[in-house]
Amino acid sequence: MSSVGRADRVVHPIEVESYRRMHARLDTSHFPPLTRAVVERVVHSAADLEYATDLVLDEGELATAHTALHAGAPVVVDVAMVAAGITGLQTVCRLKDAKSGPGLTRSAHAIRLAYEEVGPGALWVIGNAPTALEELLTLDASPALVIGLPVGFVGAVESKAALRASGLPAVSNMSEKGGSAVAAAALNALLYQPVSPIEEKS
Repeated sequence: MSSVGRADRVVHPIEVESYRRMHARLDTSHFPPLTRAVVERVVHSAADLEYATDLVLDEGELATAHTALHAGAPVVVDVAMVAAGITGLQTVCRLKDAKSGPGLTRSAHAIRLAYEEVGPGALWVIGNAPTALEELLTLDASPALVIGLPVGFVGAVESKAALRASGLPAVSNMSEKGGSAVAAAALNALLYQPVSPIEEKS
């Protein structure tokens, strides 16, 4: 198994102090390891403690996604800002190639193009457009994980509810909050976690 991990990255002292202050205000010790990693990095990225109770995620699904990510599964993002926030990892973003049409936003078309490129088994990171998430749910994408954290007052809550109802492995949240930074942070949380000896042998 070839790992894409960044678990050996050098952590800046500012980040260390930021986490210390976060932990002084938020107890995450009850979360299982990968859930805790995602919750903490999302909270850290937004300086918003409410994400600790707003996020919806499952440890088993995160573990499966972590294995897929470190085995080199493709990572698709909806916008370049999400890609920019993911540390040292090549991602697929087809927004610049996409076109809008009747009943189809440019973001939704970009998701179609990306699926044609990567096929099933990818990790999808959507932080901007609810229509991108809605389009993904119409495809037979068989994702390793969908990080569905689009932001906005129109369609964001509904698209995330639809993601949860779909039964796909997912990270989402209940509120209108979200955005490129938090979506990238959720992926980075998995990227930074080391690969276990069991995963390396599989």
